[in-house]
Amino acid sequence: MVGEKVLNQSVGIANEIVEKLGQLGLWLQALGLVIVIWIIVQIANWVINRKRLKRLDVMIEKLDKIERELAKKPRAKR
Repeated sequence: MVGEKVLNQSVGIANEIVEKLGQLGLWLQALGLVIVIWIIVQIANWVINRKRLKRLDVMIEKLDKIERELAKKPRAKR
């Protein structure tokens, strides 16, 4: 009788431990999913920003070319 109570309690404790570990596993899966989504968003952001920087570099080169051409031309007197 005492042995049955101890056995039932130990089984109950084991079930609680397994349940807590299962919940912890679900939280870790959710956290992992959030991290994966965050990494995907960061990669997309990096690609978009890289394209923007390339366009800015092209614009800066064009502006430099225009400035050089304007510097070569003599200024008209008023």
